[in-house]
Amino acid sequence: MRGTERTRSAVGTDIRNLSRHTLSSGMVQVSLDLKTIDDALAMASVAVAAGADWLEIGTPLAMSQGTNAVQELRNAFPRHPLVADLKIMDGGYGEAALYAEAGADAVVVMGRAHDATIERVCDASRDMGLLVMGDDLGAEDPVAQARRMESLGVGMVLHHIGHDHRSAHPELRLSPLTDLPAIVAATSVPVQAVGGLGIDQAVSCPSLGAGVVVFGAPLVINEEKTFTISGGDLLGVLTDAIARVHAQPVVYP
Repeated sequence: MRGTERTRSAVGTDIRNLSRHTLSSGMVQVSLDLKTIDDALAMASVAVAAGADWLEIGTPLAMSQGTNAVQELRNAFPRHPLVADLKIMDGGYGEAALYAEAGADAVVVMGRAHDATIERVCDASRDMGLLVMGDDLGAEDPVAQARRMESLGVGMVLHHIGHDHRSAHPELRLSPLTDLPAIVAATSVPVQAVGGLGIDQAVSCPSLGAGVVVFGAPLVINEEKTFTISGGDLLGVLTDAIARVHAQPVVYP
């Protein structure tokens, strides 16, 4: 147990101290947007074999399995940082601490939350060695929201166009790439772009200053729109995509 804790702590410190200075080439976070621990472990095994850097406990997995998912993934993959996409809106310290104690290295707090909640999540990050990722989903002014979240202490800005919003307005062709350059220019912490990106678009993110690329829902949500693993050559697709990301330098303004 102590050896596992030391490994987790070392990984957690590395991810917490991520900065633009240390993030010079692309990294990959694979989101486990699944409902069962067995599916999450299977998907994570493929992701790790393909070269993924971080694993994400996606919101469906966090909602259906809670901290058990973190514990199982931590036991199976002790050296991979785990991101818990909790979409925290209140009770910031307690929720962040709960998942940190289970083995998570990063948590997501929503920019639409009160300042106090974001600050309390950041308090937990200092006490427990977490990276705090601030999600701007639903922001009326994503650039201003990014600046605000950084000022409150988040270590990464997550620029996010939500699935429901994109689906409701297909005519708008909404994409996180639209505002991404302005958000990168307005902040000094690492930035991530999420929401409806194809593989080629995701691979382009480091060239726009967003160095941690997310591969997630399109790879695991099947045609019936349920959170189960899709068919096809998942290992081959991920291996190629991850290699392309790793070869990309991160370009900052």
